[in-house]
Amino acid sequence: MIRIKALAASVALAVVSLSIGPVAAAPAPVGFQIMCLQFPAECQGGGSHKVLLTEAMLVQITHVNSQINRAIQPRNDAGADIWSVGVSSGDCEDYALSKRRALIEGGLPPSALRLAYVKTRTNQDHAILIIKTDTGDLVLDNLAGQVLPLGKTAYRIIAASGPDPMVWSR
Repeated sequence: MIRIKALAASVALAVVSLSIGPVAAAPAPVGFQIMCLQFPAECQGGGSHKVLLTEAMLVQITHVNSQINRAIQPRNDAGADIWSVGVSSGDCEDYALSKRRALIEGGLPPSALRLAYVKTRTNQDHAILIIKTDTGDLVLDNLAGQVLPLGKTAYRIIAASGPDPMVWSR
């Protein structure tokens, strides 16, 4: 019985470790804070912290990921990191913010949509959008054509927004 409980605890820990959750509160990145001062509507939380993932919702999420990946031309910021939404060219956080906006406009609750800074397999800094669902966290990424479960990516989360986009965890 003790072995079964230990195994169950190990499995639960493994599942939790694949999911983002608060570790230590941290302020949002400066570029995000500046954007929020200019466009406060882009930085609101609200609604459910997780969504019930349906087939129709997965189709919607996949469509938004593909559409935004095609609509924005890759361009790194020259100098300071500028966070923008609804742009025709931009870097990774601009893709993530544009996907967040499109999904909110499509009816998803803002609090289930989390921005995250990650390290890639090659140790590069990168930003993605994570959707908290009842079946696990899904990643929308400008470097990937597919929407993937967080556990199927090679990303290491450095910091992520919580239900309130202004409060991040490290």
